[in-house]
Amino acid sequence: MSNTFGGALKLTIFGESHGAAIGAVLDGLAAGHLVDETYIAFQMDKRRARGGGLSTTRTEADKVKILSGVFNGRTTGTPVTLVIENQNTRSGDYAKTAGLARPGHADYTAHVKYAGFEDWRGGGHFSGRITAALTAAGALCQSILAGQGILLATHAARVAGLPDAPYAFDEAALRAQLEAVEKNPGFPVLDEAAGEKMQAAIRAAAAEGDSVGGILETAAVGLPAGLGQPFFDSVESELSHLLFSIPAIKAVEFGAGFGFAEMKGSEANDPLTVENGRVKALTNHCGGVNGGITSGMPLVFRTCVRPTSSIYKQQQTVDLSTNEPATLQIHGRHDPCILHRAAIVQTAATAFGLLDLLTQNGGEQRQAGR
Repeated sequence: MSNTFGGALKLTIFGESHGAAIGAVLDGLAAGHLVDETYIAFQMDKRRARGGGLSTTRTEADKVKILSGVFNGRTTGTPVTLVIENQNTRSGDYAKTAGLARPGHADYTAHVKYAGFEDWRGGGHFSGRITAALTAAGALCQSILAGQGILLATHAARVAGLPDAPYAFDEAALRAQLEAVEKNPGFPVLDEAAGEKMQAAIRAAAAEGDSVGGILETAAVGLPAGLGQPFFDSVESELSHLLFSIPAIKAVEFGAGFGFAEMKGSEANDPLTVENGRVKALTNHCGGVNGGITSGMPLVFRTCVRPTSSIYKQQQTVDLSTNEPATLQIHGRHDPCILHRAAIVQTAATAFGLLDLLTQNGGEQRQAGR
């Protein structure tokens, strides 16, 4: 099982949904970075479940404990270890249906790969619960990027077929939008009216014992040109690898993405000009990346998040203990939609990826005074 990712900066995640704790280790950070625990707590709160028909009733404090790598509020240059205790588990909810593979989950594939020794409580290490550790590590990376003028945020671009307002092309307007999303501790949308409609659709699905999915859109401004390396270490390669590690993400597109299939070259290309001595594009169909390398334009990409697999409707499955067909009706505490909670997870994963790319370019070390 591979739980470590990164190049110059490495991230390791550990723990299980119903274990004693989950956590992350960040290795490769230069010494001297400010660690704002209040900021980390604010980011963690965005991911926290609040019930209200929008998310699971399993509520966790998600207080992040820093065990190593930080002294007097600054990184020391040694591995930073972040731990989050699991305090509200109800493993009995899963014991009732142990052996019944939940459709859409990793129950069957994990059972095959780990010969039945996997921790099946709440999905174990495959659970979305583990993304809390990723969020904590990403929040630290995000604060370091902010110190360099790099701002990023994720909004719910579409939920249950209902759209939010789009991100702006103009960089100043986009930065203002990102700041608004970043400061918003609630439902991550640009248009509050659209957000209300999305929340109503989520509650309607929950009332039917079902779930909904949608699209998350992330943008980052302030990135320098020149990050990333072709072919296998391109910006898209590194970020896609991280994004597909987030449970429920099934597709990623950068810039116009699949929309390129309907364009001609004259429409798809981004013409270049010089403005105040800086090369910039007149459009941003490529989403800020050309040849796998950042162009200095805003980075823009979207992910497709599948509907939550845990639904309350009866489903056909297999009993892994007998290898016979069976029926399953899930009980317990589950999210009817995870987009609004996954938005900060996507931002966190992106922040780690961008800081890793920046560190490979030497930027992170210079920022820390090296």
